[in-house]
Amino acid sequence: MAGIYGIGNYSLTGNYGYGYSTGAVSSARPEEKGMVVNPGKSDVEKPGRKSSPAECETCKNRKYQDGSDEMVSFKSASHISPQASASRVRAHEQEHVTNAYNKAAQNNGKVLSATVSLRTAVCPECGTVYTAGGTTTTKISYSDESNPYQQNKKSADAAAVIGRNLDLSA
Repeated sequence: MAGIYGIGNYSLTGNYGYGYSTGAVSSARPEEKGMVVNPGKSDVEKPGRKSSPAECETCKNRKYQDGSDEMVSFKSASHISPQASASRVRAHEQEHVTNAYNKAAQNNGKVLSATVSLRTAVCPECGTVYTAGGTTTTKISYSDESNPYQQNKKSADAAAVIGRNLDLSA
């Protein structure tokens, strides 16, 4: 499995290959409250939240990093805005799917399935919904011609189809 996940101080899961959302809880002192750290965001504080999306330190500091060993984006931690997170994570996971098809083509294999799962989360500080990460699972089948069982299966399949197509016109 390959995937992308957020990094920081707040984690929902810590398993390899599974995403988790993170970010430090706001460290703003009362006199700093109201300072805009995310320009263009709403400055309305939702009920039960510590800050508005415009003042949210967690969203400002949230970073994403890939946990696999493939050559894909996000090998080093980088910031993605909550609004762009869905498309950026989706594009990143598509890189894993493309790599699986390339790997299968190079080694005489066939991709049996490729599944991409995206996870969403809610920022604990401001309540903004964002894509927290994604996981790509692929299954590749490789034919092994040197395997005696594979050779026997091929000859059994060939024997089963001999005579199936019969042309009776003379």
